[in-house]
Amino acid sequence: MKAKSIILTGGGTAGHVSLNEAIIPSLIDADYDVHYIGSHDGIEKELIGNAFPELPYHSISSGKLRRYFSIQNFTDPFKVLVGIGQAFSTIKKVKPSVIFSKGGFVSVPVVIAAKLANIPVVVHESDVTPGLANKIALPFASHIFTVFKETVKHLPSDKATCTGSIIRQQLFEGNREQGLACCDFTTDKKVLLIMGGSLGSVVVNDAVRENLTKLREKYQIIHLCGKGNIDSSLLNLEGYRQFEYVTDELPDLLYAADFIVSRAGSNSIFEFLALHKPMLLIPLSAAKSRGDQILNARLFKQQGFAHVLDEDTMTKESFYRAVETLAANADEMIDKMLDVEQPKTPSEMVSLITQYEK
Repeated sequence: MKAKSIILTGGGTAGHVSLNEAIIPSLIDADYDVHYIGSHDGIEKELIGNAFPELPYHSISSGKLRRYFSIQNFTDPFKVLVGIGQAFSTIKKVKPSVIFSKGGFVSVPVVIAAKLANIPVVVHESDVTPGLANKIALPFASHIFTVFKETVKHLPSDKATCTGSIIRQQLFEGNREQGLACCDFTTDKKVLLIMGGSLGSVVVNDAVRENLTKLREKYQIIHLCGKGNIDSSLLNLEGYRQFEYVTDELPDLLYAADFIVSRAGSNSIFEFLALHKPMLLIPLSAAKSRGDQILNARLFKQQGFAHVLDEDTMTKESFYRAVETLAANADEMIDKMLDVEQPKTPSEMVSLITQYEK
């Protein structure tokens, strides 16, 4: 019989799930009965189901929190109300001692239901400024942890603490040789890893493929291009390996990489930092997001951990120049990364969360 139960929530993107994935093994080791509340068909259901098939997953209704006009803005509040009822029912059944929310729109009904059920909620914010879901969750939360020190100034001082990054232990267990073998690569050329986010990026994918001829002269390229974005005409191209999305292979591929081109999601860039990987960041533009990735990338650039390329003005030529500059400055970046405080372990994060349990 498990001593205590805990509910995790968060979804919509891989970034809203990765920390939950990281701490689940530590929670299980600490003898917690772990449950997950997510949406019916969000990426969190696939990620959690694949990583922890025995873990109870509870699907609820949830709306999308949009910053633009849509007719669905009038119907989604009713979905949220239904989700609150479903989450409340799950909470009463599971009887958790605490709920941990990583954010994303699916978390909103859960944190509201937790307040109604008088269960403490701990929230985690990865970006420089709080996302909309976490802003809504804040009044219902017992505490909110942040990755960036700069985030705390946007939050009530009596319920916000900066923990720094929390990195999955598996990422430190990668093997360069296995990563190279997975791609049929050699040790003769440097390896460039391209990551366009969990859904991929048309802008990044196009820039890579437009420059393949020149890039392959100097680098071997691992391209995580997103679901449905494999270019079948390039499948047999030497020195270029495409993946829609990777899970178990990721640590090996990260260890194989000498440089990384990526979006600027907080979880990913702190993983690159912890592994001392020089990075070129292409943040989502303000037109496509709330601008959180732009702030993340700006801070990493200021600290000397990354170069930044604006996707709105990026061209085939500027992308290639940016990769060349990244390679030229890689050693200097690594030296600065070596001075950074080590990230917290998942078990340390579990201790921080569970101190708020009922």
